[in-house]
Amino acid sequence: MAWLYGKDIAFGDYSATWRFHRKIVHGALSMFGEGSASIEKIKASALCGVLSQSSCLDLSPELTRAVTNVVCWLCFSCSYSRGDPEFEAMLRYSQGIVDTVAKDGLVDIFPWLQVFPNADLRRLRQCVSVRDRLLQDKYLQHQVQGRDLLDALLRAKRSAENHNTAECVDLSEDHLLMTVGDIFGAGVETTTTVLKWAVTYLVHHPQVQRRIQDELDRRIGGDRAPRLSDRGSLPYLEATIREVLRIRPVAPLFIPHVALTDTSIGDFTVRKGTRVVINLWSLHHDEEEWTDPERFDPGRFLNSDGSGVTVPSPSYLPFGAGVRVCLGEALAKMELFLFLSWILQRFHLSVPPGHPLPSLEGKFGVVLQPARYQVNATPRAGWDHASPPHGQ
Repeated sequence: MAWLYGKDIAFGDYSATWRFHRKIVHGALSMFGEGSASIEKIKASALCGVLSQSSCLDLSPELTRAVTNVVCWLCFSCSYSRGDPEFEAMLRYSQGIVDTVAKDGLVDIFPWLQVFPNADLRRLRQCVSVRDRLLQDKYLQHQVQGRDLLDALLRAKRSAENHNTAECVDLSEDHLLMTVGDIFGAGVETTTTVLKWAVTYLVHHPQVQRRIQDELDRRIGGDRAPRLSDRGSLPYLEATIREVLRIRPVAPLFIPHVALTDTSIGDFTVRKGTRVVINLWSLHHDEEEWTDPERFDPGRFLNSDGSGVTVPSPSYLPFGAGVRVCLGEALAKMELFLFLSWILQRFHLSVPPGHPLPSLEGKFGVVLQPARYQVNATPRAGWDHASPPHGQ
């Protein structure tokens, strides 16, 4: 897909075509919004089944598999079992891209350096080539059958064409294919990384974990699994997710933006066409906006009586803002809620005896990833993991 660069949403230039592209993607994603029958199919039972089979494991690959399956189901109406060759290929190319993108800063700054031998750049190209072949195969299969995100995008495009919508003239099927590439590139790794940080902080703060579990026991009990409709009745879990997104923003530096007009930020003049990079880490750790910003405190996102969630500062922008706000925000929040609520309803998470607590430093790259470590997942009293809860 090297010839398709510029036809995605993340890096496409702002234009009438881009606005129309984003509009139909937003409409298609809304089909899978909260309350829809489709999104309720996304369950964390497989992940909980893995946890129940091994009391001590590295959660990183398991979380990646779980989130990747959600995206595969969303885009292609399919999911994969462990060990499926096509699925394993997806996992390998995704990890390869994450390991190499943004690693070599000099090539990012001086693109002409790519003419010189570069092992990371070669690996990145190989991984992108594998990804492109897989997506092309899925796209061709989809022409025959499918009722999913890609199908919704195609229907929206054809409907606009039939009504002679001017903005759709330059929107090709290549744009839609790149949209799927965006979802795989951003939707998998970002959500997976937030889940990893959430587990890391819950292991560091067992009192937070216990409070979430008390809330789950009180509001849901043990007769059924959490549903998306329960989000409003679990404010402390929602506040914890917000605090994880604040203290360890998955993308400390946002995707570069471009000023569309001459403007200013404070005392600084920003000319039209200037490339702008937003430092989200600085916004989320600003001592003028956040009390003791290095302290992990979900309570900062609760209202005065703890009955609901709030946003205490306008500098909280985990998904960006404006016309370039993350299209996958709603889906990501649903996934984070479902996976964490299912896991914490059933298991207590801790490090194995004799192991140190995991590092909170993180490894900077295309996303800020925590170091890998082993987790003990101890079944909570009263849970039978051989079968799903009642009401499933």
